[in-house]
Amino acid sequence: MNGRIFFWSLTSALAGFLFGFDTVVISGAEKTIQALWGLTPGVHGIAMASALYGTVVGSLLGGWPADRFGRKATLLWIGILYLLGAVGSALAPNVAVFIAARVVGGLGIGISTVVAPMYISEIAPPKQRGRLAGMFQFNIVFGILIAFVSNALLAGIGEHAWRWMLGVAAFPSLLYALFCLGLPESPRWLLSRKGDRASGLAVLQKIEPESTKEQIAADADEIVAASSAEQVSAGHFWTKRLRRPILLAFLIAFFNQLSGINAILYFAPRIFELTGLATKAALLQSIGIGLTNLVFTFVGLWLIDRLGRRTLLYIGSFGYILSLGLVAWAFFTQHYAIVPVCIFAFIAAHAIGQGAVIWVFISEIFPNRHRAEGQTLGSFTHWIFAAALTTFFPKLVSALPPGYVFSFFTGMMVLQLIWVKTMVPETKGIPLEQIQQQLGLG
Repeated sequence: MNGRIFFWSLTSALAGFLFGFDTVVISGAEKTIQALWGLTPGVHGIAMASALYGTVVGSLLGGWPADRFGRKATLLWIGILYLLGAVGSALAPNVAVFIAARVVGGLGIGISTVVAPMYISEIAPPKQRGRLAGMFQFNIVFGILIAFVSNALLAGIGEHAWRWMLGVAAFPSLLYALFCLGLPESPRWLLSRKGDRASGLAVLQKIEPESTKEQIAADADEIVAASSAEQVSAGHFWTKRLRRPILLAFLIAFFNQLSGINAILYFAPRIFELTGLATKAALLQSIGIGLTNLVFTFVGLWLIDRLGRRTLLYIGSFGYILSLGLVAWAFFTQHYAIVPVCIFAFIAAHAIGQGAVIWVFISEIFPNRHRAEGQTLGSFTHWIFAAALTTFFPKLVSALPPGYVFSFFTGMMVLQLIWVKTMVPETKGIPLEQIQQQLGLG
């Protein structure tokens, strides 16, 4: 693998580390924050989901700066938004400032889910695109693990422990922003959006150092031709012609959240406490979630360019159905001892399946001209459902037996399995411009 491509992909994917850390770090502070400011369950749900509201907005806006100013500049601003969100939430004197700061950090998360996978897919060779773009997901779960470990280490340092839990994200945010200064611009953006052929050829030469100038020029011509054909045939995103990738992007994001993944990650300690575990033991069990996620994400990234995206979604779907079904049964029958193991199995299924595939798949299925808009659609769908689930999950587990909640998630994963069987195409190892033709867009 080209070392430069790996480093650039890793740098871009570090946005995922900040995404994972910021998303889950709140789980260790949520009960303290509720008690500190005397929040009702409704306001508490809003405060916990506030970053997700920013994420929804960020996912809607992310495609515009990526197309207008370029992928590199947008990635840099993501780091700045993360930094402001971390400092603001740690120093918040009241719940209103806390919510505002979390929204700012959420903007960074939402934009990162649009731009980082898209940037990696545009610089990666077809045979390695799954693993490289999948590093975004790996960094998400690595950030989740570090957040759980950080929460457990900081839990006993005093009444302001929750502020430190949230504030430590400022340090990696600053480092990430500095690393982004060394990234090149996406050659596909330079060629198809900016019209800067010389710069596009220069980046392509760095990506493919063993190729001749003639081969580089031919690759550039193919990118420009595909973009030009798309521009002539369909200038708008919401067209009948793009209905298949639009539906695929919407449904993979929809099913991703209707598995309950974000609700479980956000409220893992609370779920474990429902089984009778003490608070400290629940935090330690949460670290187990992080480790499981990390290990099986490695497995998913190792398999994604070998077995393909569709096969991993099959594996994940069966794992979801079995693990969530057993959790529901355990809560109905009070066999609480199996809940931690089943939650770990659920996390493993997610890491191998949806977790490894979602951001790679969405970044592959749209033409160059509409990739930013397609990534925006997938990210927005992902985060609007994540925000809704996180907002209402505390009320749901208070008003209903947890078994019903997990039964609902199980039913959604049965529908996902049917969708994978009937609609999902395989995209492994295929150049982006050829995927465009495979979906009837070329």
